[in-house]
Amino acid sequence: MIKVLIVDDSAVVRQVLTGLLDGVSGIKVIGAAPDPIFAMKKMETEWPDVIVLDIEMPRMDGVTFLKKLMSEHPTPVVICSTLTEKGAEVTMQAMSAGAVDIITKPKVNLRNFLQESKATIIDVIKAAAGSRPRTIKPVAASTNSLFGASAPKPMVQTTDRVIVIGTSTGGTQALEYLFTQLPRTAPPIVVVQHMPEHFTAAFAKRLDGICQVTIKEAAHNDRALPGVVLIAPGGKHMLLQRSGAQYQVEVKDGPLVSRHRPSVDVLFRSSAQSAGANAVGIILTGMGDDGAHGMKEMHDAGALTIAQDETSCVVYGMPKEAVKLGAVDGILPLSAIPQLIMQAPTRALFKKT
Repeated sequence: MIKVLIVDDSAVVRQVLTGLLDGVSGIKVIGAAPDPIFAMKKMETEWPDVIVLDIEMPRMDGVTFLKKLMSEHPTPVVICSTLTEKGAEVTMQAMSAGAVDIITKPKVNLRNFLQESKATIIDVIKAAAGSRPRTIKPVAASTNSLFGASAPKPMVQTTDRVIVIGTSTGGTQALEYLFTQLPRTAPPIVVVQHMPEHFTAAFAKRLDGICQVTIKEAAHNDRALPGVVLIAPGGKHMLLQRSGAQYQVEVKDGPLVSRHRPSVDVLFRSSAQSAGANAVGIILTGMGDDGAHGMKEMHDAGALTIAQDETSCVVYGMPKEAVKLGAVDGILPLSAIPQLIMQAPTRALFKKT
């Protein structure tokens, strides 16, 4: 039984979420508090398996409470955040502090929105309950990057090699770790991180401020260039396309694929078709199986394919499914992946002896 504590100053949110979760097999709401102070009183007598946490609350804000929680008693936390630019920026702080996922809420028609999102909310809570929350502390790229801080800014040039990455739950921390380790001479990188619209722009902006590589939310026809990371915008699919001697991305609307938009499968399949053996596919921590079939297509097209190992994953779902499908050449801890990105490895390094 997954014990859930809801911490939100909105009486409507507390009431609706409690009503949605009551009666769901395997989930029990043990309480609902209007702020972290009340929540901590409740937690003295019964500790939750998952906390659904608002950000802006009286007496103590959600980010402060989350940081305190992660330093003293790491517990899976799902952020319940408003779909606004300001809400997205603060939520990224919470994700960096150790929250494992996001439940979004609009400012209007809140009750209907939450009720319509019941299946997604249940999936997120179940995934959070099986996660291993942690606070990853990246090395500051400006002072002690894995590859040195003095690398020159690359020239805009033709390149055949491209890195494609897919991730979901736990991915915001994993990507922050990876990208703070990379120098400006990193190969082109394109990323799908499952995240709502508005949030991807805030995520990219935050990472761009702490990394040597340039990080931006992708726009249609953006070129994949050395030293640049393109993150798929929330609510849109992103495909890798070849344009002459260059790669560029196509950002487009479309139906959900593998229950997601953006979908890792969409990116990986387009990479298999456009880049073939010139791509390196990396699948990181995440819930579900999005990306497994696309990675198999990349593998069959000659690309090197890598999965994050179970120990370093917050949720070992997406990598596990790719491994089960026979789509993966190598399995590595998160700490080894920045070096792999820079070394241009081949499948020969991962052949079984």
